[in-house]
Order: sequence, then C-alpha cells, then structure tokens
Amino acid sequence: MKQIFHRFISSLMAILVLASTVSWTVDKHICMGRVMDVALFSHADDCGMTKDMEKTCCDDESFTIQGQHDLKITFDDFSLDQQFFIVSFVHTYFHFVEVDEKEPNHFSEYNPPPLIRDVQVLDQTFLI
Repeated sequence: MKQIFHRFISSLMAILVLASTVSWTVDKHICMGRVMDVALFSHADDCGMTKDMEKTCCDDESFTIQGQHDLKITFDDFSLDQQFFIVSFVHTYFHFVEVDEKEPNHFSEYNPPPLIRDVQVLDQTFLI
C-alpha cells in the first residue's frame, strides 16, 4: 500500500513539474462575436469569411502562459521558518507509518494446558 501511494505521489509530482515548466499558448478565432476555433500550441483555423468580405468581421486572440524556467532552488534560499517547516514535514512524513517486517507473535506468552491424560488413546480416536 505504501509503495502504491509513493508511486502515485511521485507520478503526480512529475506531471505537475512538466505542466509548470511548459509554456502554454492558446489561440482563438472569433467570428461575429462567436468563438469558431480554439487551438493549443498552434494557430487556430480561420472560418473562411475573411476572404469573401472586404470588411473583416473576424478577430484572432492569442495568449501565452509562460512556464517556469528557473528550477534550481537551493535550500539556502528559504528563510529559517521555511527550512524548519520542510525538515519537520519530511521527518513526520517518513516516520508517520512504521512498518514491522516480521509479524507479531501473539502466542509467545501462552502456555498450553497441562496434559493430565492422553485423551486420544483413552477414547481410541486416531486420525488416519
């Protein structure tokens, strides 16, 4: 269970790093106030009306979300409070669940009842 959780969290963090470092460009083609085409990472297709009409009724909108380019953050860049929080978080995360490798033996302190007489021999019941 713990390994599955670690794999899930590490995959989620890898996707988050990938999504935050990529620059996103969204291009929209608007004709007569209605969005005709939306494209991600490329140019939106036009509706063909700009060729027919002398006055253009279409607009192209484009916006870019810049990704993060500087990913080298050192431990010294954090304040003392932030360092204390990170160290305590990591410590509690790794020591939250302690896994015992061997199973506990609940019957180690149990003493069987004393054998007064051999019941199987007296009743002559034997397993074959």
